[in-house]
Amino acid sequence: MRSFGKWLGRVLLVLVLALVVFGLWKREEITRLLAVNTLFSEDKIVSNFSHMDRAFLTTPVSRGNGPTGEIAYGPEFTLPAPVDDWIAARDVTALVVIKDGEIVYENYYLGTDAEDLRISWSVSKSYLSALVGILLEEGDIASIDDPVTKYAPSLIGTAYDGATIRNVLNMASGVTFDEDYLDRNSDINRMGRALALGGELDDFTASLKDTFAPAGTQWQYVSIDTHVIGMVVRGATGRTIPDLLGEKVIGPMGVERAPYYVTDGAGVAFVLGGLNLTTRDNARMGLLYLNKGFYNGKQIVPATWVAASTEASAPTRPGEIGYGYQWWIPKRARPGEFMARGVYGQYIYINREAGVVIATNAADRGFREPGISDQNVDIFRLISRTLGNNL
Repeated sequence: MRSFGKWLGRVLLVLVLALVVFGLWKREEITRLLAVNTLFSEDKIVSNFSHMDRAFLTTPVSRGNGPTGEIAYGPEFTLPAPVDDWIAARDVTALVVIKDGEIVYENYYLGTDAEDLRISWSVSKSYLSALVGILLEEGDIASIDDPVTKYAPSLIGTAYDGATIRNVLNMASGVTFDEDYLDRNSDINRMGRALALGGELDDFTASLKDTFAPAGTQWQYVSIDTHVIGMVVRGATGRTIPDLLGEKVIGPMGVERAPYYVTDGAGVAFVLGGLNLTTRDNARMGLLYLNKGFYNGKQIVPATWVAASTEASAPTRPGEIGYGYQWWIPKRARPGEFMARGVYGQYIYINREAGVVIATNAADRGFREPGISDQNVDIFRLISRTLGNNL
């Protein structure tokens, strides 16, 4: 009996040592997985959104060596009273307002500051759209009516076989994908865990086999569609998204701080939501689109693409919010009114008629509550109207 006890003790010691060695070997992955599981926790979300490199693998996006695209400061603007209440209620962390090319309001909240590289979530999609427009003009992509499999042959035989680039730009691929951020077992959250553990998003995308409608016939917001756009861009150019975006968009814009992308285990950029920038640099993106692709002394994005991508071309339901090529068009939008939008309250809002750009970040855990998205747009419109009356 005593010898059995010694044997059992040795086995347990070996198991403990093995677990310690495994823990040290997989420490980074375990740390990332724990960080992902608390990413949206009430006491951590604000800090997490400014430090995504703690939870995920990342890669830099070069800003090049060019000058910063200067934005002058104009007359200071006093926010309408409802905006202050909205900032508090929606856990806004940053707000930059531009009128006629000048910053008229800028502030940071909840312990964050102007230098934070904040996760933009689905605002990232609009940056990728800009890149597609440039590559289309340069001829790397022949037509957005080409099938995605022409440039991403690994998708042959998957749910994306038969979808065109236009379909995925419009979020009308018809591919089944559960986008419920509040359901731990949804596709989007399974993808997030795979990302944290070093999985490859190309493989995840190729594993999707089911569709709910023929491509191009029905709109449904499916974030993995944007990863497919990234696969198309990589296949068309043989280059990475961070490299291309830095050269063709970020560098020419003259951003203040070099952004970074969250990546998967193969180093592939998480293009559907992983771009991290300062709020002021998001405001520069707004100015770029306000000015029809022209900014920092140069035509960066073709004006024809800016117009096409911000038109409500997707097959959304009548009377509902509109969608273009990875840009949103609000209900009852005026001409030249559109926005980039990300979960938890990230926005770049453009109102060309009013000459207004609003860039905002937030850590709004109630972003999916009924009416909140419409309320956010109402606040942006209130700011635009007030600026029109006051300045």
